[in-house]
Amino acid sequence: MDTSILLGNFLSPPILFFLLGIAATLLRSDLELPQPLPKVFSLYLLFAIGFRGGVELSHSGLSNGVMLTMGAAMLMAFGVPLFAFLILRLRLDTANAAAIAATYGSISAVTFITAAAFLDSSGVTYSGHMIAAMALMESPAIIVGVLLARLLAPKDGGTTSWPQITRDAVLNGSVFLLIGALVIGALTGEKGGVMLKPFTHDLFAGVLALFLLDMGLVAARRLGQLRTVGVFCVSFALLLPFVNAALGLALARFCALSPGDAFLFVILSASASYIAVPAAMRLAVPEANPSLYVTMSLAVTFPLNLIVGIPLYWWAVNAVA
Repeated sequence: MDTSILLGNFLSPPILFFLLGIAATLLRSDLELPQPLPKVFSLYLLFAIGFRGGVELSHSGLSNGVMLTMGAAMLMAFGVPLFAFLILRLRLDTANAAAIAATYGSISAVTFITAAAFLDSSGVTYSGHMIAAMALMESPAIIVGVLLARLLAPKDGGTTSWPQITRDAVLNGSVFLLIGALVIGALTGEKGGVMLKPFTHDLFAGVLALFLLDMGLVAARRLGQLRTVGVFCVSFALLLPFVNAALGLALARFCALSPGDAFLFVILSASASYIAVPAAMRLAVPEANPSLYVTMSLAVTFPLNLIVGIPLYWWAVNAVA
């Protein structure tokens, strides 16, 4: 890999602020972003990336290539939790294996947004329909995880409120805002893009840096729980992202995606949810241990993808282009 790619990502302001947050926690600083600022930053990032994607989608439209990409996204969203569950069942019980599989079958919007910012800073273009692919890939893993937990552990005495679970998966706040902003951006097109450009473009990098500062603080607090997670789970959290990235790269090649789109698809494939899916699993599979799937995704996979994954996946996309 060209070391300049790794160095360029490592020295970007958002990544450095993420590392600053980790350092603040490890050094026991009292640095903390007051609530509800992290929530506001999260909503802003979803709004901005969704709206910008919608504006770009208004230019390209829904071509055969776009629909093929959506199909590949759904294949990963349903396929990853299934084979991840089979691996996890080698060492874990059904409930924990299903919850972790769902976590890794879904995606991290923050990782995607950081990757998109990496492309923006590198002057690489990407298509708006990749935002739609991100929205599609977030929810299916929740349904798959609950099905695995319930069908393969029928004697646990639990009950499943499918209408509530389906509603939470489809109308999850982050998914709803993302899709809504995407639709509004597509409807308003270039005129809307110009109108909101000072808000969706000029402020984006600064808000992302502050949000990743808070994520660094949160991720570092989870590091102490790695001892309770176990070697098997830590190894899984370290290795599965690269396996999923390779699968995503193969599908991107099959769909003939541009380098920017292929990179974002690989990022989506390699990332893991640490917000939407854990929240759903606590409701639907309460017997699963949250310290396992939250710690694995937030303290291991998220920093791995952010610091090492982004430059590595970009190098891989260009190497096979």
